[in-house]
Amino acid sequence: MTDSSMQRRAAFRRQVEARQGLLVAGVFNALSARIASDVGFQALYLSGAGVTNMSLGLPDLGFVGLDEMAAHAARVRDSVALPLIVDADTGFGNALNVRHAVRVLERSGADAIQFEDQVLPKKCGHFSGKEVISCAEMVGKLKAAVDAREDPNLMIIARTDACAVEGMEAAIERAHRYVEAGADILFIEATERLEDIRRLPGLFRTPNLINIVIGGKTPTLDRAELAELGYGIVLYANAGLQSAALGMQRALGALLEHGRLDEDPALVVPFAERQRLVDKSRFDQLERAYAAQDR
Repeated sequence: MTDSSMQRRAAFRRQVEARQGLLVAGVFNALSARIASDVGFQALYLSGAGVTNMSLGLPDLGFVGLDEMAAHAARVRDSVALPLIVDADTGFGNALNVRHAVRVLERSGADAIQFEDQVLPKKCGHFSGKEVISCAEMVGKLKAAVDAREDPNLMIIARTDACAVEGMEAAIERAHRYVEAGADILFIEATERLEDIRRLPGLFRTPNLINIVIGGKTPTLDRAELAELGYGIVLYANAGLQSAALGMQRALGALLEHGRLDEDPALVVPFAERQRLVDKSRFDQLERAYAAQDR
């Protein structure tokens, strides 16, 4: 654990606890993290759904494991200095697995780790047919997560999917129990009613995260309105993924239709921009510096 990581986590905690609707972009690999950072986002979320969709070509049904998420987190951490939330799904097992996941993901560069109370294997929060574990079991997982972290400013995010299974009041009760267990941020997934979205931040002393899934079950409100309501984080977990998929469909469709694809800025980033995004000029400088030392 370095001084820079401790400072980054402490600053990130202050941002979230300010409850001013910090807008967080979901990413699925190092380049998507670079792009989100480049356009000006202040924090990132490594999405399990995003990694599953983009790396495996599979739906978000619990196919990725700890090693894959840790490897992606380490690559993102090497690419950007922004605060990084890592999606750890159900913790990949029981409370002991959660403990291990925290230790691994903290070393991989996570600044916050999200755990949910679904039955393993989980489903996307906006899919039907979800099941949840008992509140008591999730409380044990969260306690294990809190105890496992080395840096007390590494935040533990408690997500509940109980709204779709047991109803909103049961989800709220679970959230209170999760705060008692030590959760730093609450995440009541797939909230469908505007009246619930508007009342949730006022029910807890712990900051809330709201996840806006484009085309999903949660109504879309402006970040400014959500900030006024008191949300700590406004997450767009897979906006980058969906826009990347559309961009590829358009560009590759045009190539197939016309038999050629020029450097059209309406379809592709220019070659020079692609190299800027991966910081090629810095490696050119390093190559020259090392070559000079050899002479």
